[in-house]
Amino acid sequence: QVQLVESGGGLVQAGGSLRLSCAASGSGFSMYAMTWHRQAPGKQRELVAVITSGGSTNYAESVKGRFTISRDNAKTTVYLQMSSLKPEDTAVYYCAAARNSMWRLGRYDLWGQGTQVAVSS
Repeated sequence: QVQLVESGGGLVQAGGSLRLSCAASGSGFSMYAMTWHRQAPGKQRELVAVITSGGSTNYAESVKGRFTISRDNAKTTVYLQMSSLKPEDTAVYYCAAARNSMWRLGRYDLWGQGTQVAVSS
């Protein structure tokens, strides 16, 4: 069973960058599609980025060209490099793991506890 712990959040000025990490413990990491989500105050949680077990990536339109998801299976860690940050990127960011293509159905096996990202204008 994989467990997930996010880190790397913080306060940054608009236009700045942050890199979030999601460290997985347990077996089977490489078999999961790994995803990043975010939830801003008063808003629904939204899927931000996906990286499949094969390394294919997908992004929300709002972050395309600014965010990059990657994974290191040897370190059992998934990353979210965020650049050109905007105040509207302010949210709690969560990583989640999904078997196969279950992320397309919104079905996740595991969630991390979240890390806060705040972008000041």
